Amino acid sequence: MLSFFSKKNKVTDISWLGVDMHSHILPGIDDGSPDVATSVRFVKSLTELGFEQLIATPHIFKELYPNTLESIAKAKVDLQTALNQANISTKLSAGAEYMIDQDFSLDGHLCTLDQKHLLIEMSYLSESPGISQTIFDVEIKGYKPVLAHPERYTFYFKDKSRLKRFKEKGCLLQLNLLSVVGYYGKEVKQLAELLLKEKMYDLAGTDLHHDKHLNTLTEAIRSGRLHDLIGDYGFKNQEIFGSILV
Repeated sequence: MLSFFSKKNKVTDISWLGVDMHSHILPGIDDGSPDVATSVRFVKSLTELGFEQLIATPHIFKELYPNTLESIAKAKVDLQTALNQANISTKLSAGAEYMIDQDFSLDGHLCTLDQKHLLIEMSYLSESPGISQTIFDVEIKGYKPVLAHPERYTFYFKDKSRLKRFKEKGCLLQLNLLSVVGYYGKEVKQLAELLLKEKMYDLAGTDLHHDKHLNTLTEAIRSGRLHDLIGDYGFKNQEIFGSILV
């Protein structure tokens, strides 16, 4: 006999997102994975959670992580080789997360997510001078800017109008998955919830750096809590990045 009181089945994987377009899983080149073995473990865990495709995005930040196309490509090859040896077939590609500061330049070839989308970030403490002009310049160059984790920038807690103007200029916004479960604090969670309610986000990513991130993410997914919160939002990860040739 069917019960009218049966609970809705929990969704305990993240196949509904499918593509993680922001993570720090390349070995030894920023503040993410320190070595190949850790990177392989991260990829294996993310795959088991339901991700089919991973786009690694190491920092390019001259002051701390002066990565180049060459350093990123080498780290990607090292990880891919280890994944092949471990018979892990998850699709892996690499872009970068660019800090928008005085050292950022649009000259030369940039490390995009997919030849078009460019992931950018700012300091968490103050808005990058000229960020609006930078977003405009990125688009003039033929790229599509993606602003990483806007909910984490403290200077937008009380003034969200700037984010709306970025959207109007064509900039995409990316949510950190851990923001909605309160990992980064109450104010970050509240801003994320507001931006979700106003349909401001286009993309979502793990921004995975270390085991604490992975453990919290795993609990949120396996408990069904993450899907309950945002599983029906309609992120465009698969639509935009699902056809990347690896």
